[in-house]
Amino acid sequence: MAGPMTIFAAKKIVTLNHAQPEVTHVAVRDGWILEAGSLDECAAWGPYTLDDRYADAVLIPGLIESHAHQYEGQNWDYPYVGAIDRFGPDGKRWPALRSVAAVVAALQPIERSMADPNQTMIAWNADPSFYSTPAPITCHDLDQVSTTRPIVVTNASGHILYVNSKVLQMANYAANHAPGVMRDANGELTGELQETAAMVPAVLAAAPQILGAKPSPNHFWNYGRVCALRGVTTVNDGGLGAYHDPLFLGVAQVATADPAFPVRIVAHHNGITVVKAEEILANVAALGDKGNDKLIFQAVKFTADGSIQGFTARLRPPYYYKTGANGIWNRSPEEITALVGAMHAAGYQVACHCNGDQAAEAFIDAVAAAQAAKPRFDHRHFIVHGQMLDEALLRRMAALGIGATMFANHLYYWGDFHYSQTVGPSRSQGFSPLATAMRLGVGVSTHSDTPVSPIDPLFSAWCAANRVTSSGRILGADERVSVLDALKLVTINAAWLLHRDHEIGSIQVGKRADFTVLGADPLAVPAEELKDVPVLGTVLSGWPVVL
Repeated sequence: MAGPMTIFAAKKIVTLNHAQPEVTHVAVRDGWILEAGSLDECAAWGPYTLDDRYADAVLIPGLIESHAHQYEGQNWDYPYVGAIDRFGPDGKRWPALRSVAAVVAALQPIERSMADPNQTMIAWNADPSFYSTPAPITCHDLDQVSTTRPIVVTNASGHILYVNSKVLQMANYAANHAPGVMRDANGELTGELQETAAMVPAVLAAAPQILGAKPSPNHFWNYGRVCALRGVTTVNDGGLGAYHDPLFLGVAQVATADPAFPVRIVAHHNGITVVKAEEILANVAALGDKGNDKLIFQAVKFTADGSIQGFTARLRPPYYYKTGANGIWNRSPEEITALVGAMHAAGYQVACHCNGDQAAEAFIDAVAAAQAAKPRFDHRHFIVHGQMLDEALLRRMAALGIGATMFANHLYYWGDFHYSQTVGPSRSQGFSPLATAMRLGVGVSTHSDTPVSPIDPLFSAWCAANRVTSSGRILGADERVSVLDALKLVTINAAWLLHRDHEIGSIQVGKRADFTVLGADPLAVPAEELKDVPVLGTVLSGWPVVL
């Protein structure tokens, strides 16, 4: 038996449905949209309750974060030492730390307060690229905090760790000569660990909780609250969640099954820390029926390279500006080809982290080979980040049906660093070429990659529409998109990329009643003010979210 009907009224409802771009009312039954239009048009469906709490507000489709990481939620168990001001799930502001000395000074009193002398200190999101003298945090720096307690500090990119001497000893790095285990000119360990092969021994020895070894429902609730505070109704968990582990899965199921849980999570299967194709395929099959209404499993995520600001992304010639370095493969091109081929043949969607153009080219080549071996219609494989995609690569992507979620936030936070340090003035103009991608018919969205940058789809849309750096420099003026297209990037386009456009991404009949409540019309404000539009709340499957 169908439930009661509620009609939501608003000053304006921006639908992003081309056939009906603007309405004033939307009728909802059992969490789904029954009608959109005038009050009379909605009321024709029968008896209703009018909910006019949003009469002075603007409704848009629920905002979608198309690439983020659930460990944002668990990170709030640890001290934040990032170089960007940040708000936690409780609304508390954490100020930026923009020097090694500031990081050390922040950690010292926290270390002294820790009762267990053997407990690892974990801190997160340090970013030396923002420091006045950009230089990695060293083991000698962290030894000022403690030489006896293991200390692990994550870089904002998620691709670098900084550890103290205790961790180097625990994981026997003296005998480890993997790429990314950094040493100084004298061959001494620096405490900087770049990319997976270098980082994993430290994590396993001192901080397995980073990989979800000690999950808590609160970690998922923190993730959900941070999302809902910025208007997100659906969020991706981009491939590091250990859902294949029964304990982690059980915690995720309990949290997301709560009717009050504030967001829907679309989770990527872990192809990052799970190495072998047969193990990944087994995990995907086992998780096929383990989700729920707010926990959906979609796509397998791989990581090809590292981060551009960490100089570990894989670049084609002329490589990095001034240095000639060429980054680190997390998966070799041969591995990428084999893994993509296996997932594609099995009928699964693949997402692949590719920051550098060489990494993107390797993934495109892999999809081309997979399609040649077993053609599949509408596979929607996509590149994650794709910051250095050029027009030739984008044309190949359009021909092969490959999409991308681009990291527009990078333009603001790291654009100046890229201009002056990583790729130089010319290539930085073409970072995250969203306008070109849309012109060529590539399915694209944009994202925060939280915890790399704070989750905030309106800010991501603002970055796409303005392309301004923190210093005020405009990078690639002709790659700016309209405000309307910017909103599509974080709604209907993101829904398509996550294979959910049949049920979310626009306000139209037959889709979920997911809305973001705004204090102003985003289509009526100047592009430069888009990030400042107030987020007043969200509605998830017809239920106003209460935090």
